[in-house]
Amino acid sequence: MARYGPRNHGRDRVTMAANSPETSRHTETERKFEVVEATVSPSFDGLSAVGRVQRLTSQSLDAVYFDTPGRDLARHRITLRRRTGGTDAGWHLKLPAGADSRTEVHAPLSDDGDAAHPTVPESLRDIVLAIVRDRPLAPVARISTLRNVDVLYGPDGSAVAEFCDDQVTASAVGGDEQHWREWELELGPGTGSEVFDRLTNRLLDAGARPAGHGSKLARVLESSAPEVEDTEAVAAPTDPARRAVAVHLEELIEWDRAVRADAWDSVHQMRVTTRKIRSLLQSSEGSFDIADHEWVLDELRELAAVLGVARDAEVLAERYQRAIDKLPEANVRGPVRERLVDGAEKRYQTGWKRSLTAMRSQRYFRLLDALEELIATEPVASGRGETPAELTIDSAYKRVRKAAKAARAAAADAKTESDEALHRIRKRAKQLRYTAAAIGENKVAERAKVIQSLLGDHQDSVVSRAHLSRQAQVAHAAGEDTFTYGLLYQQEDDLALRCEEQIEDALRQLDKSVGRR
Repeated sequence: MARYGPRNHGRDRVTMAANSPETSRHTETERKFEVVEATVSPSFDGLSAVGRVQRLTSQSLDAVYFDTPGRDLARHRITLRRRTGGTDAGWHLKLPAGADSRTEVHAPLSDDGDAAHPTVPESLRDIVLAIVRDRPLAPVARISTLRNVDVLYGPDGSAVAEFCDDQVTASAVGGDEQHWREWELELGPGTGSEVFDRLTNRLLDAGARPAGHGSKLARVLESSAPEVEDTEAVAAPTDPARRAVAVHLEELIEWDRAVRADAWDSVHQMRVTTRKIRSLLQSSEGSFDIADHEWVLDELRELAAVLGVARDAEVLAERYQRAIDKLPEANVRGPVRERLVDGAEKRYQTGWKRSLTAMRSQRYFRLLDALEELIATEPVASGRGETPAELTIDSAYKRVRKAAKAARAAAADAKTESDEALHRIRKRAKQLRYTAAAIGENKVAERAKVIQSLLGDHQDSVVSRAHLSRQAQVAHAAGEDTFTYGLLYQQEDDLALRCEEQIEDALRQLDKSVGRR
């Protein structure tokens, strides 16, 4: 699962982690438990972490849950509800955030249509747009809860946890009404896992059992699902390449959410994942019949290019910030920080907004649809008796060797040609790495990654030097001191040279790892 935080370029700029000023978000950590009607509430007496217990006024909560006709949100363990009653009435979007934890995004009830036919707020819909796409969101269940809450306070007066005793009445749309009782234990801010486990043990001692569902909605939908006979369950892909593409597609959807939240490094990670998918589709000739889906490769390339505008600016902003901070103050002359760092951050914002436009388009939705369709299709027989793995890794490695040979020939020519030749090695090594990882050739993948990283630093240096040259010319025309630009340019040139000196040894190590397979 993707882990990400707010953007911060090492200074005091942190952008919002939501798409609308009306939304707010927090992470909740809780566990659910099944209990029967006769179960007596647990006692927390004698726990050093609990100083006192306060019973709050009972709450009557009523929630309508929304999903697509194909239950796409539920399939991704996401819930979207409109709740009335209690202290947190409003729209709630809950997203997985690790074991026992979920990120909850809130939006107010205002401006969501009439009570009988509410409209899902666009700020929430946009967060999960890669999942729902242009499919309608409609009510799938209604859950009413009579809740009794005990707040557990520590000896210092801080809230340690909340214990909820819920009487639940629920029904899926078109389904029968269900009734049950359950307990929830939610941690307070700053409470550690050790305390969580001790509190959990008190609930288990009282007769509770860990719930067999992650949410009330999951229990309702599971109970109301029609029985299907004489059909086989949809299995995960068995072919290594298709399985790898399926994993990367899930990663793409998670990074999509992070990009929409403007999380640090998310554009880069989404772009990398896009390229992984494209590379696997290109190289896995034994798994995909890509001839009828050539447009998918074109769309993936275009998506990576759109994301690349923001990514390149983000890299330069961080790169220049770090480099300038390391220079003696006397060597930072003129408004170099404003031109290099602030200018790159402005270009990042422009590129990020352009990325969001692409990610809200029908083209993007159809690309995701097509990738799901490719994963679901049966592998294509090679007709030559070889396994897809053998075909894939050998052909990918041959492309690396061909690019390396061309780079050696280009080394005697113009510097620009040599840089482009090294960049081609990087692209071929990257494709080999993704392919090798997909079929379990970890040593090959590791050695290919070394080459990719070396030449990635080299390519970033090439881009940076070109940008420094342009900015130095602009600064000179404005009458500014360009001394600092020259220092930074020389640092980038030295870095590129170090990378070039290491590449031949890295290629030899890759050759050995492929030969020992």
